[in-house]
Amino acid sequence: MQHRIVVLGAGYAGAIAAGRLARRLRREDVAITLVNAEPDFVERVRMHQLATGQQLRPRPFAEMFAGTGVEFRLARVTAVDADRRGVTVVDADGTEALLEYDTLVYALGSGWHDQGVPGAAEHAHQIASRPGALRLRERLAGLTAGQAVVVVGGGLTGLEAATEIAEARPDLDVALAARGGLGDWLSPKGRRHLRKVFAKLGITVHENADVTAVEDDRVVTADGTAIPSAATVWTAGFAVHPIAQATTLEVTGTGRIVVDGTMRSVSHPDVYAIGDAAMAMGPGDKPLRMSCASGTPMAWQAADSIAARLTGGKLPNAPLRYFNQCISLGRREGLIQYVTADDRAVSAALTGRFAARYKELVCKGAAWSVANPTLGVPTRRRAVRRQAPAESAVEVAA
Repeated sequence: MQHRIVVLGAGYAGAIAAGRLARRLRREDVAITLVNAEPDFVERVRMHQLATGQQLRPRPFAEMFAGTGVEFRLARVTAVDADRRGVTVVDADGTEALLEYDTLVYALGSGWHDQGVPGAAEHAHQIASRPGALRLRERLAGLTAGQAVVVVGGGLTGLEAATEIAEARPDLDVALAARGGLGDWLSPKGRRHLRKVFAKLGITVHENADVTAVEDDRVVTADGTAIPSAATVWTAGFAVHPIAQATTLEVTGTGRIVVDGTMRSVSHPDVYAIGDAAMAMGPGDKPLRMSCASGTPMAWQAADSIAARLTGGKLPNAPLRYFNQCISLGRREGLIQYVTADDRAVSAALTGRFAARYKELVCKGAAWSVANPTLGVPTRRRAVRRQAPAESAVEVAA
């Protein structure tokens, strides 16, 4: 009987994990099912580009995983029973079904979160999803010269959204409202370059501005300042998919599944969690941040750990660490901030057109990994040990 592996979510982490498992294990030994609510891969790191009218290459999962040994199932996950090893899904035709698994990889990711700010859900746009980015694109297309756009949130997503919009629509009055200083986590060189680009693009920066309300035509900060806005873009927070919190899995207060160094649930050994859905610790005992930079190595770690436990091999001993933060600042400018293993900025940084090309290569490389799930470093597919439990791998200290 085949070992049933079900992967929930086909973002960067889930799609890469499914492909890597197919590359590690013999097809006759495992049945790998990848479940996703959309038929195409969403390049989430490019949603700010989609919002400004750029066209992204379609990547249908059915074509990407054809012939790989991974079955793609277009369905929406509605429940997970971690004790009975079952997942309830609703297929594209509305039919409800139960998928039973021996090993589950949970990669349902995250979506935007309004942080409880009054009016944000009603009046703000988000670019954490393709539907959100498309709605913002429609709104931006309807704005006329001189109208105001306010991006709320000074993190990586906010910086990329503000600069992309300002570059694509120089006729608009673009502003960024950041709770702290502009790029205050960057190195001095990184902050200088960021301010230079913002000034060149004519972006107004409201620093130390805690937005407390969003209205139809403005945002309001804690000190009572009203910033005019014909279109507000909310990038100030993300929240994980709520399904895990409704299970018996051990989760954090925010609903992220607590995992060990192999990405296995600390409460249910047949469940692995990766990407934004997982609470995994990195160097310095700091939680890995929600990002593609975290999700991809987490997917590698989980897939290799599952394969090792099923085949009796050695568990991976590759600590998860950071090298840089890649920020696009429109299509012609970029910033590559080098960081320590635990994600703290160092003095070195790349800027300008070279940094923009660097970031573009990173984005293309990530998409290529998803679009070519069983290509890459050649790996001999190993047989699943029929008589041995999944925990039979040689445990190696992380």
